[in-house]
Amino acid sequence: MGKSKDIHYHRSGIIILQDMLASLLASLLAILIVRWVSDPAPGFTWMVVKWMAASALGMGAGLAISKSYKDVRRFATLRSVAKSLLAVAVKELVLVVALVVGLVNLPLVNIVLILVLDLLLTSALLSYFRMQARLFIRDNSSFKAQALLRSALVVGTDDAALQLASGLEKDGYSVAGLLTTDRNMGGRVISDRVVYSCESPEELRRLQWQLGGIDGIFFPKNGNGELFTQGQNPTEEMPHRDGMSLLGHAVKRSFDIGLSAFLLLLFSPVIGLCALLVKLEDGGPAIYSQERIGRGGKPFQIYKFRSMRVNAEEQGTPALYSGEEDPRLTRVGRFLRVHHLDELPQLWNVLRGDMSFIGYRPERQYYIDQIMQCNARYRYLFQIRPGVTSYATLYNGYTDTLAKMLTRLDLDLYYLRNHSIWFDIKVLGLSFLSIVSGKKF
Repeated sequence: MGKSKDIHYHRSGIIILQDMLASLLASLLAILIVRWVSDPAPGFTWMVVKWMAASALGMGAGLAISKSYKDVRRFATLRSVAKSLLAVAVKELVLVVALVVGLVNLPLVNIVLILVLDLLLTSALLSYFRMQARLFIRDNSSFKAQALLRSALVVGTDDAALQLASGLEKDGYSVAGLLTTDRNMGGRVISDRVVYSCESPEELRRLQWQLGGIDGIFFPKNGNGELFTQGQNPTEEMPHRDGMSLLGHAVKRSFDIGLSAFLLLLFSPVIGLCALLVKLEDGGPAIYSQERIGRGGKPFQIYKFRSMRVNAEEQGTPALYSGEEDPRLTRVGRFLRVHHLDELPQLWNVLRGDMSFIGYRPERQYYIDQIMQCNARYRYLFQIRPGVTSYATLYNGYTDTLAKMLTRLDLDLYYLRNHSIWFDIKVLGLSFLSIVSGKKF
């Protein structure tokens, strides 16, 4: 089998961490099951601690000996499976030693049971976690390609409309659904296509808000070319309503509040140290604030650790960050940028409600005006809170040109159309893995 850049689905450090967590979970489940099916044992809590320590030592030794983390392929091979089994075998050997020397005291029947359970659970969870991780962090170029397709609605629910929808998809469109004025058809699914019911221009515009904007509405050749028989011209202001349910928004906001408060406390020593280093380098302010446009098109102050010299935009014209070689960066600022530590003060923005953990990256009005001249659909993003990270950031990185901003907008609109709790979890997980693995956005 030829070498491929896909042999390793992520860096070794992430794979080791993933395997260690899977192993510890398996050992915990094994001892809890044994405890559940057997008589009460004195000092069980302390026994669990020693058992987990032996499990961690054993799996660490297994990974060091087998080096299974260096041979992770997109599709399993006998070699990679053999290395994983060797790592598990070494772990079980360490656990046997721990049981023999009395580090963990159990009756003989329970010793056999716990070793068998640990072996089976470790093998199963190791395989499952690796499979899920491959799916979770694999190259998402197909999703990005889908996000960049032009979006469309097709009028009608008959065979002609379905044929037109199929033809549009072959021509490079993403068909969001079928459109009808029949209220009874709204919400139905025809050949895997959702039917949207709109009886007026106002309802159509509200639907476009929900779908994050539509590039075109298409009529079958046998259609009459009319969508509405009555209705007023749409008003300029529309309610903010994206695809996520009210319950989903409540869950998301509760998560934002809880996690941001927890992280502010957890990282308070790091935040204090970063502020001190920025201040000591040149005596300027540690925190940098800048006006951005957020939900509802309202301005707010975004907070970051200052990573550039004071008066970096002294000429008065906004200038985009151009990467690690940007001459305006300070030494401390460059380190903060590389490791994304400059974003920590935005936890306060999340707690206040200016931002969410996941959304679209907020922009300055100066650049929004330029984007709107090319693609007015940017206004649809104002339905939701901007985010500390975004789906677009994962695949488009930092935007230092107008072209990248327009690509980012397409990705942000794709996120808006598919807005859900699960999508947010996916983006948050991918962002975390990218940061800890040293990926540069």
